[in-house]
Amino acid sequence: MVDARFEDADEGPLRLMAQEPDDLPVIAALVQDAVFPIDEMRWEKRQHRFALLLNRFRWEDREAADREGRPYERVRSLLVFENVLAVRSQGIDRSDKDVILSLLSLSFEPGGDGAGRVELVLAGDGAVELQVEALDAVLKDVSRPYRAPSGHVPEHRD
Repeated sequence: MVDARFEDADEGPLRLMAQEPDDLPVIAALVQDAVFPIDEMRWEKRQHRFALLLNRFRWEDREAADREGRPYERVRSLLVFENVLAVRSQGIDRSDKDVILSLLSLSFEPGGDGAGRVELVLAGDGAVELQVEALDAVLKDVSRPYRAPSGHVPEHRD
C-alpha cells in the first residue's frame, strides 16, 4: 500500500467558509478580480442573506498554468454572506443592467459581540458594505473551470 500524494489528487470545486475574521483573507484572495454582472448581486432581506454569482479568476491554479504553459482559467462561484442586517452601496448605478463589476478586495471590520462590517471594494470607486450580526461567509464553485476570456492574469494599474 502506498500513501496518497498531493500530486495525485483530483482537483475539485472549492467550498470554503469564513466564520472568524482570520478566515476571510483566504476567501478574499480567491475572489480578488472576480467579475460579475450587476444583476448577479442580491440581498434577500427576509433571509438576511447577501449573495454574488461571480466569475472568479482561479488564483489557486495560476502557478500550474504558468508551469504547464496552459491557458488561465475562471470559474463561476457563489459567494454568500448570512446574518446580513443591512446593505449599503456607493458608486454603483443599479439601473444600468449591462454594467459588469470587478471585485478588488473584501474585508471585515469587527464590531462588538461578533457583529461587524464586511466591505466589498469594486473597481471604479464602487463599494458595497454589509452590516452583519456575525461573520458567516461561504465561497462555493458552481461550474467547471473555463478558459479566461482575456487569456491574461488580472493586473492592477494605479
